[in-house]
Amino acid sequence: MRKFLPRLGSTELWLIAVIAVICGGLALTTDTFLTLVNLLDLLNYSAVNVIFAAGLLVVLVAGGIDISFAVAASVVQYLVATTLLSLGGGGWALGFALSIGFGALLGAFNAALIYHFRIISIVVTIATFNLFFGLLMFFTDGVSIYNLPDWLVERVVLFEHETANGWAELTLPVAIMAVVVLATWLLLRRLTLGRQLFAMGDNPEAARRLGISIGKMHYLAYGWLGACAGIAGLMQMHYAQEVVPNALYGRELEVLAAVVLGGARLGGGRGTLLGAVLGLALIAITQNGLNLLGISPYAFRMIVGAIILIAICMSGETLDVLRARLARRRAITRQQEALS
Repeated sequence: MRKFLPRLGSTELWLIAVIAVICGGLALTTDTFLTLVNLLDLLNYSAVNVIFAAGLLVVLVAGGIDISFAVAASVVQYLVATTLLSLGGGGWALGFALSIGFGALLGAFNAALIYHFRIISIVVTIATFNLFFGLLMFFTDGVSIYNLPDWLVERVVLFEHETANGWAELTLPVAIMAVVVLATWLLLRRLTLGRQLFAMGDNPEAARRLGISIGKMHYLAYGWLGACAGIAGLMQMHYAQEVVPNALYGRELEVLAAVVLGGARLGGGRGTLLGAVLGLALIAITQNGLNLLGISPYAFRMIVGAIILIAICMSGETLDVLRARLARRRAITRQQEALS
């Protein structure tokens, strides 16, 4: 039984401690943070970001990076909505199939550019971020879609309870989030493919010599993120009951900050799903707390930017350079002491 329980590393323990301190502070300074309504609303809203984070973790573990997934989810929303309407409505099975299929195709497009043309992943995804969003706005003129199938806009409530502050509800995106997190955990921790992703992220050349197909791993990682983005887009449609072209624009940065805060190394080969979820929880609680305290939302952007900057500075490559410089300085110091 113990092997199925998550192992708490130093990063996870640190995040749990920080989250506990922040929650305690918000409980003392606000009247609504610890209410059931606010906590479940926070969970419902964060479900889409957790789905994003699960997919992004796979890419980071494999040694890549992707900042186009949120825009890809917006593209999938429009493709799925228009396809469903043209087919007369469909149902949940068709909606999930289309979302996963369209999302995986967009992820495979990124993988093809990165692997076959040997382009750095951050450069490719910056380009596709602008390409996807530009095409979306060009063909839709930025017009939202409100006429969605009835089954998609009908709220699926898993749990509800009336409180003094209103109705507290747990909705479908939370259940789908749990399924995606479980599937990602199985991929990374219980399948050979997951170990191959870690190996490629840690040392691509060594992984290639061991017989691991680097191309296959690229398509798996980015395709998985694309499929997660598609599912997240579908859940966002269900949650918001509309399709807005820029509704998910900007979420890529807070999700990236959360995943690296959770211990995923930008250089690849390291990261845990528990750490990613805890990192996202810290980001979401911080944002919620700032809103409840009436603090400017620009403060949240500063926090996200600082987290990404710190993560880059503490990445494996940067630390290796610092260690090498420190070793050289120590060698020079010892030589000078020997000469004196």
